[in-house]
Amino acid sequence: MTIYLDNAATTPLDPRVLKKMLPYFSEKFANPASIHALGQDAFITLEGAREKVANILNAPIDSIVFTSGATEANNLIIKGLAEANKNENKKRIIISAIEHPCVREAAKRLTTLGYTIDYLPANKQGIVTPKALENLMNDDVLLVSVMMVNNEIGTISDIKKLASVAHRFGAYFHSDAVQAVPYLNIDIKALKVDFLTLSAHKFYGPKGVGLAYINPKIKINALILGGGQENNIRSGTHNLPGIIGLSEALYLAYKERDKYLKKISKLQIYFWEKLKKEIPEILLNGSWEKRVPANLNVLFRYIEGEAILMDLSQKGICVSTGSACSASDLRASYVLKEIGLDKNYLNSNIRFSLGRYTTKAELDYTVKALKETVKRLRAFSPIT
Repeated sequence: MTIYLDNAATTPLDPRVLKKMLPYFSEKFANPASIHALGQDAFITLEGAREKVANILNAPIDSIVFTSGATEANNLIIKGLAEANKNENKKRIIISAIEHPCVREAAKRLTTLGYTIDYLPANKQGIVTPKALENLMNDDVLLVSVMMVNNEIGTISDIKKLASVAHRFGAYFHSDAVQAVPYLNIDIKALKVDFLTLSAHKFYGPKGVGLAYINPKIKINALILGGGQENNIRSGTHNLPGIIGLSEALYLAYKERDKYLKKISKLQIYFWEKLKKEIPEILLNGSWEKRVPANLNVLFRYIEGEAILMDLSQKGICVSTGSACSASDLRASYVLKEIGLDKNYLNSNIRFSLGRYTTKAELDYTVKALKETVKRLRAFSPIT
């Protein structure tokens, strides 16, 4: 029996999405950049997928740039904007202190171009507030980047208000919205962001494909040069099967959103109440009220999260100790440090991320197994 509770790391490919993709691996294999009939058919399909995505996000069609994923999209936006503006006077970049590693590392690289990177604090609930941003802003800020939903603890920041603060000081605003689909309604015109990124494999689409929303009025430099695809912003032969998969997965995610949210919210409450009842000395990391219903990041006092993870894995249960993107890095989570978690417990946490195929029976089994795991591991702990 395998129980998958790591949907924040990646989701399984929806069979309906795969069905849409399959013809573009073999029957409809032509390059969309080719000018013959097969190529032009592929181009029409590509642009149809772009329009489909743009309509869902309420964005201009020419603002959607397909990439290999959110990591590339975040790098493209952050570094591309900075390079395009390197001769201007705005030399500060502000990112939240709980950003994904790809945003943090891309921002760090900008110091070689003379930029200063400032870190916007999150509060104890794991939320970045407009007031905190106001305290850091002045007229020399080029870009502010704050994720919509934190990948480790699932907390939600008010992107619309944060973007408004940035714009008041003449700065651009970017949001990594990878963990937001379909939990939040992503309406580009309503949010008034300048840049936004998504990755298909987080919402039951294929790996290796994502997108950047880039305001067409804002100049950024391309990072990948070549044949000039994606309006000269991102060169390279299009991953047409992946793009078809992304557009279909995004469509299904929002088409079935209400039903899914109702189910997942009930499961989250059920799971958390059962955990609290069956296992003592646990704590939820981050806000309960302002978090996506798929995420529960839980502290287990007196034991290592890594030990819990490995024990559960032996029992067929897949969970995470934090961001899958830094799974090989055993240093304490900077997100949990930022929200003020006691240093003695920075490595005592498990992220459970529920998903479309999670069942109550699976959660019951997980609680039973976890209860046994925690009891056994705490028996060896010198500080219980």
